[in-house]
Amino acid sequence: MGFFMGHDHHHHHGTSNNLKLAFFLNAAFTVFEIIGGFYVNSVAIISDAVHDLGDTLSLGTSWYLQNKSRKGRNYKFSFGYKRFSLLGALINSLVLLAGSVYVISEAISRLVEPEYSDAGGMLIFALVGVAVNGFAAWKLSKGTSINEKVVSWHLIEDVLGWVAVLIVAIVLHFYSTPYLDPALSLLITLYILYNVFKRLNETLFIFLQGVPKEINLEEIEQKLKAIPEITSLHHTHLWSLEGTDHVFTTHIKLKNITHFQQLLDVKRSVKNVLQEYRFDHYTIETELDEESCDLL
Repeated sequence: MGFFMGHDHHHHHGTSNNLKLAFFLNAAFTVFEIIGGFYVNSVAIISDAVHDLGDTLSLGTSWYLQNKSRKGRNYKFSFGYKRFSLLGALINSLVLLAGSVYVISEAISRLVEPEYSDAGGMLIFALVGVAVNGFAAWKLSKGTSINEKVVSWHLIEDVLGWVAVLIVAIVLHFYSTPYLDPALSLLITLYILYNVFKRLNETLFIFLQGVPKEINLEEIEQKLKAIPEITSLHHTHLWSLEGTDHVFTTHIKLKNITHFQQLLDVKRSVKNVLQEYRFDHYTIETELDEESCDLL
């Protein structure tokens, strides 16, 4: 015999609204950058515009996938569409890696063949860039989904990039050198790459259905085994749908069950243990003394 237990967490619309706001801010600013980059004859700003264009496409993808992830479960996707949000996080990580490689190649080429630009124009665009991207990154940093966290790193990269442009613009007012901009760009991009690799590692870990690091699976098993009527557990699995909603399943072997009320008491004890943890869904299969598991 078996029994099913589960509950759902409902995502707020805040995630979608944050991605929507970041998308439109980034799209508008990208157009502004392209026009301004040609106007002040700044290769750095034009290169950043190309990078921001990639970010805009990623934000649009994230917004779409985040909305898709809120759809309910059906016969096609029995767990719902929450993992679509995780797919968005993976796509954005890969785009950010590609963008970072592009920025590094541009920085190296500018070290080999130095170029000058209008320091005054760079200063104005840098201030606007820090303000716009900083506001968008701040909004997304409050998000709880891994998708929002990955996208926030896109915007943090842009903020740091504009801070570098701001510093270079100030320095160029007093000391004319074409090497500071690409040097800072390399340092910032390497720092961003370090964080992106960490985030990509987390995303791939979830994709491969690794046990969520914030939950101790051995601890759960020990608590369940401590229930007097439970002799053992097998086929125990714990994974995450998209980083915040987790799934737990197991088979429990029972002993000394002679009345139906005893089974109900065991179910209540198991529920009390599992309710200590944040599970989006959990399913338990019970097996009595004389039963054997067909999956062993």
